[in-house]
Amino acid sequence: QVQLVESGGGLVQPGGSLRLSCAASGSIFSINVMGWYRQAPGKQRDLVETITSGGIANYADAVKGRFTISTDVAKNTVYLQMGDLKPEDTNVYYCHLVFQNTRWGPIRNYWGQGTQVTVSS
Repeated sequence: QVQLVESGGGLVQPGGSLRLSCAASGSIFSINVMGWYRQAPGKQRDLVETITSGGIANYADAVKGRFTISTDVAKNTVYLQMGDLKPEDTNVYYCHLVFQNTRWGPIRNYWGQGTQVTVSS
């Protein structure tokens, strides 16, 4: 059993900042990738930014220079620092985890419940 606890969403004015957090716990032997996706109603879930266990980040062009991903390995936690927020950043943000339960087990993935980010004046 794996749990992802997301926090940090909310309402912010255009140009403002928010920091999302996602803490993973449970039956996790190793984490391969952690990150964030976002989804608007009726649309597909899109990449925001992810980071591998080796520290390699992958991000959407739309957030380049505005969002920064980081991790606390000891806490199995990933953060997304969002700056210069725009109304088009309004979405539900989902934490995503790619991991293994055991050393030789299959690679699995897991989604958080989502946290709403609303950018509006």
